[in-house]
Amino acid sequence: MVEVTGSLKGWRRPVAFFSPAQPRLSLVTATGATVVDMEQNPDPRRDQDGATPPSHEPTRDLGPIWQAPPPSYAAAPVPPSNDRRPRRLGLAAAVVATSVLAGAAAGVGGAAAWDEWGPEDTASTTVTPAGTAQVSDATAPTAPAPDGSVQAAAEAVLPSVVRLNVRGSEEAGSGSGSGIILSEDGTILTNQHVVEPALDGGTISIDFADGSHAVAEVLGSDPLTDTAVIQAQDVSGLTPATLGSSEGLQVGQDVVAIGSPFGLDATVTSGIVSALDRPVDVGRDAEGNATVYPAVQTDAAINPGNSGGPLIDLAGRVVGINSSIRTAGAGGPFSSGSAGSIGLGFAIPIDEVMPIVEQMIAGETPTHARLGISVSDVGASVPGTGDEVPVTDGALVRTLGEGSTAEDAGLEEGDVITRIDDVLITSADSLVATIRSYRPGDEVEVTYERDGEEQTVALVLDSDAEES
Repeated sequence: MVEVTGSLKGWRRPVAFFSPAQPRLSLVTATGATVVDMEQNPDPRRDQDGATPPSHEPTRDLGPIWQAPPPSYAAAPVPPSNDRRPRRLGLAAAVVATSVLAGAAAGVGGAAAWDEWGPEDTASTTVTPAGTAQVSDATAPTAPAPDGSVQAAAEAVLPSVVRLNVRGSEEAGSGSGSGIILSEDGTILTNQHVVEPALDGGTISIDFADGSHAVAEVLGSDPLTDTAVIQAQDVSGLTPATLGSSEGLQVGQDVVAIGSPFGLDATVTSGIVSALDRPVDVGRDAEGNATVYPAVQTDAAINPGNSGGPLIDLAGRVVGINSSIRTAGAGGPFSSGSAGSIGLGFAIPIDEVMPIVEQMIAGETPTHARLGISVSDVGASVPGTGDEVPVTDGALVRTLGEGSTAEDAGLEEGDVITRIDDVLITSADSLVATIRSYRPGDEVEVTYERDGEEQTVALVLDSDAEES
């Protein structure tokens, strides 16, 4: 987990993350042992004299999986369907294998025992002794997922989500994250902080939904938007995700997050859009430029390892890239430890980053819009005067770049920017995030206060590419 600078008042740090280490899982008995010795009782139907005592099933102490509380009943397992999707290898496969082992053992003591001791009549519903559950031999047909449901959305997008395993140098570390397939030949979108350990001679491997694997190389990365594009090698026929639009999102709308939290691939969680245009600051690049974006806030569970995975609407369209969370770890309410979701997750809006993504796919250096000024939150003194700023919300202009669009438009040090077009500016991060949602060359209307009076000016945004 990488703890980075927060952007909201009263916050310390939301977290941009990928999973630094995989959890270790084991099958644990009720007594804490990690090996379950299950010895079946001999056939109780006949004693030494040939008499038939009352029938009963042998018992097992299987113990809970993941130390969950043991159930108060034992049910026979349902036979698996022949058309089940292949399981992916790795940690998630290990979890599945552990579960299957426990389930199989339970079956020996349940359904298998009934087949041996019970009546020979094989009706569709078996009559069981009083006090036990009935077991149906019939396989119920699986109903199709209703349109607009979480299930339908997940089924549509799961084939387009991958797990990324990233290994860097000893200093850079290693971890795992998630990615979104953009093309049949393996172009994949993820977060910059996911692939960062591999940027200096590291490696990236990909686990696909069908259980296959591939290695990948980085096509481009952009710290300012926390996005990256990688290319899987020697693959074809993949299922690209359907990209939607973040512009039409509404607070309260249902959304679904998919990824590999803590290495548990193909994990689906759901929630709602909690807020829009939430300015989230997740650090700075080597030149000191802030990584700030106007995030989609959601209460869908997002955890370390979800980074780079999609946030989708119920039509199965990608509307954001899951990127950061606010945590309340053991070290304090804003700890950088391995704490997980507390219902405050943030995704990068897909509309804001697709122009950047297209530049990286084309092999170009990403460009960003800029005003050419430095700003701070209001409440500090006006430069050169020591006087307090008379407003409480906005971004205080500290300096202006020579020849910048802001200087040419007549902005001055001490002005407080309160709106960009119809977007309310509440802080310095809010201004940076809003400008990042535009492209170089876009015309915007800037509303600002000077000496207690509100003024507006129209200007055309600069590009950071002009600095090189």
